[in-house]
Amino acid sequence: MKYIKTVKPFYIDERGEMSHLLPGTVKIASAIVIKCKRGTIRANHYHKHDTHFSYMLKGSMEYVHKDLKKKNSRKQSFTVREGQIVMTPPMFGHAMKFLEDSVFLALTTEPRSRSEYETDTVRMELL
Repeated sequence: MKYIKTVKPFYIDERGEMSHLLPGTVKIASAIVIKCKRGTIRANHYHKHDTHFSYMLKGSMEYVHKDLKKKNSRKQSFTVREGQIVMTPPMFGHAMKFLEDSVFLALTTEPRSRSEYETDTVRMELL
């Protein structure tokens, strides 16, 4: 999977449409809806083990990441809009700046209880 993709429907009829967010091989341990106010910043960290997927339900964000496994890796920045999903693998520093009031769905491969989350999270500053 590329880091960011636009989710498109695989089935459409008069009732609406259906879209796959992730391939069936991904095991999800947690699903959280996160609401963010315009101009706020989230993340500024990396995870040692967790892979997570952020699906933009409403709004948009500037998403910045950096591959910490590569010695001379540079920061990359993307705009994630409604209907797009972005993947963050382990050992990728990442940060999100919300360009408008936004809501996204965070799907994670590791449990998201507070203590487990903090054990897997290392703070850093990208934004």
